[in-house]
Amino acid sequence: MANTNSTTTPTAEITLPLPVRESAITTLLKTPLHNALDLFQVLDYCQYFADSLTENDDHTERMALCGRLCAGLELLRVVLKAPLPKHLIKRLTVDAAEPDNYRCPLTTDSETLREYCAALTMLLLQGQPSIEQEEHITGLLFEIVTVLADDLKAPRFIKTDAGLMMIGGDATREIH
Repeated sequence: MANTNSTTTPTAEITLPLPVRESAITTLLKTPLHNALDLFQVLDYCQYFADSLTENDDHTERMALCGRLCAGLELLRVVLKAPLPKHLIKRLTVDAAEPDNYRCPLTTDSETLREYCAALTMLLLQGQPSIEQEEHITGLLFEIVTVLADDLKAPRFIKTDAGLMMIGGDATREIH
């Protein structure tokens, strides 16, 4: 700082550069996963992670996305065992339904599909496949996560005079 008796000339203030905007991947990686998320929210995050994984070539970001997907799939395991909240039951309920229009063509249950996704994610985290194999595994992982999400978000219940029933008349307590 120059005073009145100084020969030092004042300099312009040093300005800091504008903050760097976070990339979509960075924002996604910082998104917290916690037990307060419902089934649909967890499925959405898993889909975001899997989709971002298919479109990313950066090894470090891919590993981070795999880690987050792995965490999301573990949270999905917990959420699948919990009862559906009322707001999701409402979203999964229709007035009239055609049973064959909503179910996934795979005969595998949702927990098995989740395990397949977790196994593929762990395979990617190990870093052993070739680049070509990694692309195929990532694509397969994305497809299975999408099938799982579509299946779990498909209508399950139908309104009847007697109340809600499972589509197809199943009298099962299993809701996933």
